[in-house]
Amino acid sequence: MKYVGAHVSASGGVENAPVNAHAIGAKAFALFTKNQRQWFSKPLTDKSIALFRENCEKYGYQPHQILPHDSYLINLGHPEKEALEKSRMAFLDEMQRCEQLGLDRLNFHPGSHLKKVTEAVCLQTIADSVNWALDKTKGVIAVLENTAGQGTNLGFRFEQLAAIIDRVEDKSRVGVCIDTCHAYTSGYDIKTEAGFKKTFEDFDRIVGFQYLKGMHLNDSKKELASRVDRHDNIGKGFIGLEAFRRIMNDPRFDDIPLILETPDTTLWPQEIRLLYELMEA
Repeated sequence: MKYVGAHVSASGGVENAPVNAHAIGAKAFALFTKNQRQWFSKPLTDKSIALFRENCEKYGYQPHQILPHDSYLINLGHPEKEALEKSRMAFLDEMQRCEQLGLDRLNFHPGSHLKKVTEAVCLQTIADSVNWALDKTKGVIAVLENTAGQGTNLGFRFEQLAAIIDRVEDKSRVGVCIDTCHAYTSGYDIKTEAGFKKTFEDFDRIVGFQYLKGMHLNDSKKELASRVDRHDNIGKGFIGLEAFRRIMNDPRFDDIPLILETPDTTLWPQEIRLLYELMEA
């Protein structure tokens, strides 16, 4: 089963996210459980938690169809002690919010070395941060998202994701989300049939499909290996439609949230229909 959706608004309360997802015909959704541009937010109220769970049940969304995303401010590989502690506390808060909502995964960007430490040191710090948060929570999987490799962001090579996973103590609570735009602009040529085949053979060999807990389906405004993160609407960018057709017809991408983060949100209902139409009977 393919679960296609989008990163919907939770404005007015997390309980509105499943309602907004249902309104666009989504079978999956992503959301921020707090304001993604602030370090700390008010705790979730009992009312919001109850309504979120109620609306998920009402519209048929189970935890494996939902991919919450953490704040963009968090850097679990930060080279400075005070900033790292601030990021870790914010990440823990996000994990605990997922626990409260009955969600089983939290998507996050691994971290950045800021040109102050080596990549190896930063990757170790990220893994240490994940271990620290997992030790203080239960049931929520920390889902590493591959990056475009813009600036000093790590996680743009499968080897970097594998290095973090290798250092996570509880392997049952770590996973990966593949963003198609990030993969393409970091140098994985998923546009061509041969490139797509090789990319996911490499992913399986280096990371392993057992760790795939979600995908972000985005076309790219920038070219292959440009290392620039600019999403485009499906079929409108450099990746084109065929890569998405392959994803929709490949059972390796079943039973996980497939989330649109494309820039023209008014097209989401149309894009969701388009992706399902790409499936061969």
